[in-house]
Amino acid sequence: MNKRIYLSPPHMGGNEQKYIADAFDQNWIAPLGPNVDNFEKDLCEFTGAKKAAALSSGTAAIHLALILLGIGEGDEVLCPTFTFSATTNPIVYQKATPIFVDSNYRTWNICPDHTRQAIKDRIRLGKKPKALIIVHLYGQSASMLELMDLADEFGIPVIEDAAEALGATYRGRALGTFGKFGILSFNGNKIITTSGGGALLSDEPALVEKARFLATQARDQAPHYQHSQIGYNYRMSNIVAGIGRGQMEVITQRVEARRKVFDFYKEALKDIPAISFSPELESSMGNRWLTCIVIDEELSGGVTREDIRLALEAENIESRPLWKPMHLQPVFEMHPYYGSNHVAADLFNRGLCLPSGSSLTAEDLDRVVAIMRKTFQNPPKKA
Repeated sequence: MNKRIYLSPPHMGGNEQKYIADAFDQNWIAPLGPNVDNFEKDLCEFTGAKKAAALSSGTAAIHLALILLGIGEGDEVLCPTFTFSATTNPIVYQKATPIFVDSNYRTWNICPDHTRQAIKDRIRLGKKPKALIIVHLYGQSASMLELMDLADEFGIPVIEDAAEALGATYRGRALGTFGKFGILSFNGNKIITTSGGGALLSDEPALVEKARFLATQARDQAPHYQHSQIGYNYRMSNIVAGIGRGQMEVITQRVEARRKVFDFYKEALKDIPAISFSPELESSMGNRWLTCIVIDEELSGGVTREDIRLALEAENIESRPLWKPMHLQPVFEMHPYYGSNHVAADLFNRGLCLPSGSSLTAEDLDRVVAIMRKTFQNPPKKA
């Protein structure tokens, strides 16, 4: 069997082991330590954020951001329907209600027009949203100018979920630094990884300090273990942070490599009119974490997203449908949804993520393209 080509595998830079070895040599096998401190500094230097808290996951970062905004039972939080469930789950952790908003084709991210509609309607119903979560899906910028103006107009704080967007920018500014809080993820499939981890960014040092306090079980200053409020075990370990420090040394190269993968696919498949690629908003630079396509079945001769996925899998190549919208998920389908065009549902039905790792070889990419072209040339027979 041909070697497995994964969707987005980890790609080590080489110096990760040095920082891990330092932690062992110094016996810093703990949730805190020099690697954590320096990884946070690296993140701030790279993004321009004033403060960062290295955490156990991006989900933990969203959860802490909601807590710091005072989100609680009965509150409502606006968020895109087209996202991974980790964006939404922390809202429910706080016993608040997610209000789902559709995307637009211009960015694939949350639609400003539908967001305005949702805000005005919730205010009319006496439930002004307590926060707006903006997601930069697949490393592509949302319409930040319009969305931040909208948030300012209605006085709604923004949590910027840049879990997939480290290294991406809008108008020269790092994504994750526009809102009151920014969220990063270093899961194993992200553009850089710590094997598992995340970070909370903010320009308000006091809020980041409070996040660190809550993330270490909210232990009060005392010689004994004393707690005046509920805390969480959300801090990143010093070992894991060592991987992150090594990865930050190669983040620029990783973004460049992912963008080259995207460009390769776009050039290699340009003569197939049924295939279109994820957009890139003007004045932005996406990190192209994943190369995503959409199939126009009126131009494809009957070939569907699923036909391509199955053809790739048959050759031991991993691909994945785009995110299934949250308002269509059984666990969230009872919550309000705003969107008349159902863009997110359409993208899910027709969209596919292609192998996009920064370690892909030319041979790997040629294999993927050859199978895709063969599928279009010989469409599967339908029952």
